[in-house]
Amino acid sequence: MLIFKKVTNSDGAKLRIYYRNCFYGLCEYSVGTKMMWRDELHPMYAEEAGCLIVKNLHQGQTVFDYPVPGPEGDEEAALTAIETWCLEQGISPVISVVPECKAAGLMTRYPYVKISNLRTWRDYLYDAEALCTFAGRKYSGQRNHINKFRAAYPDAAFRVLTRDDSALIDGFWADYDAVFTKEDEKAKSELRYAKRTMALAGKPWFCVGGMELNGRLISLSLGERCGDTLIVHIEKALYGYEGVYPATVQAFAQAFSDGARYSERARYINREDDAADRGLRTSKLQYLPVKLAPKYCFEPTNELIHVPQIPELRTQRLTLSAITEEDAESYYRLCMDRDRNRWWGYDDPAGVEGELRQDSFLRIAQADFEKRRAVNFAVRLDGKMIGEAILYRFDYQGGAELGCRIAPEYAGHGYGTEAFTAVAEWGLYKVHLARIVAKCFHENEASRKMLSACMRPNGQDDTFYYFQKVV
Repeated sequence: MLIFKKVTNSDGAKLRIYYRNCFYGLCEYSVGTKMMWRDELHPMYAEEAGCLIVKNLHQGQTVFDYPVPGPEGDEEAALTAIETWCLEQGISPVISVVPECKAAGLMTRYPYVKISNLRTWRDYLYDAEALCTFAGRKYSGQRNHINKFRAAYPDAAFRVLTRDDSALIDGFWADYDAVFTKEDEKAKSELRYAKRTMALAGKPWFCVGGMELNGRLISLSLGERCGDTLIVHIEKALYGYEGVYPATVQAFAQAFSDGARYSERARYINREDDAADRGLRTSKLQYLPVKLAPKYCFEPTNELIHVPQIPELRTQRLTLSAITEEDAESYYRLCMDRDRNRWWGYDDPAGVEGELRQDSFLRIAQADFEKRRAVNFAVRLDGKMIGEAILYRFDYQGGAELGCRIAPEYAGHGYGTEAFTAVAEWGLYKVHLARIVAKCFHENEASRKMLSACMRPNGQDDTFYYFQKVV
């Protein structure tokens, strides 16, 4: 089971083990983004199967970054760990900001999935060499602005900043605050986050620099090299110095994309998304990105999304159908039979929130189907409910678990095998599952015989025998 830790300033070195050589090219796969936006996304991380797994909270929904493998990382095992954790939490394993190179694999992995790729999220990727030189007719506008800046401020020079330059950086923020005029809370929050992140300028994984004029900074940038991409997290300049932005963009690219800290030059410079800001979008497009890098969001669902209502299934002796209000008393007795249910593997009363009522278990079953988390069948003999078969724990990859229990007074007549087989056949051939699994305790010989009669053994551990049926 994954154990997550909240991302703090002290976790940068740990995250960099994975992000340093990550070639996804997206800003989310970096220490800077995790640090800068942690109040918005509440990132937490875990390490599993040699991979970094990051869990975020976006607009109240739990979402995961695509796993970032280390040298011996197993992405498939990491994805399985995410899915298992989500099954235990009763939520869908939403994989967000998926890089383009990983999208096809997830499309194959999930039979039923909603995929989105919002324009607003896309990062602007530029050719690093192009930003270093601004060569060619298409960059004439940038060159003109830089030439005007140089003519107006011949003493301005780009300076690489270190932890010893904190006073210089603080002076820039004071000057920037004096000319900052935006009133919306989003812009104010972004500035606050930028200042907090810039306080980490001394960390070895950050590239920091700015344009200095007469002993004061008039621009300030912070970036981070991840794989073959230099990601620019912060880019600020004082209003009124015409041409300072393109001059800083070029100087920053020249200073930090040349491969001095790495084995080779950066291929791309990522200046992040535009947050749907009209002015920012116009500015980023003027620098002629070579790519608007997509960020896919995969929201897997299970096969029950296509089941509008619980059907009626018939066998030679039994009828299986939805549990109704008339079944509430029988269902309550079945769920409260602790002696019988010691082999069930689930404590029904423990799953009830609030006061335990006769209809509590019925309401839980109804809610689970409404949310498409499970489908509970009443097993009926001559119309009377004598047991339950439940298809649940859908794994989002075409599999689900099946359980069945029969009231003690009806045990020993093969009703469990009959009901179990009927639901398994329905799940495989009507709901289009590819795999149904089941388990029983070692001590439960009756269930082992029943499962052996209709499924194939699939191993065991210290507690359970496992079975499966595949098509």
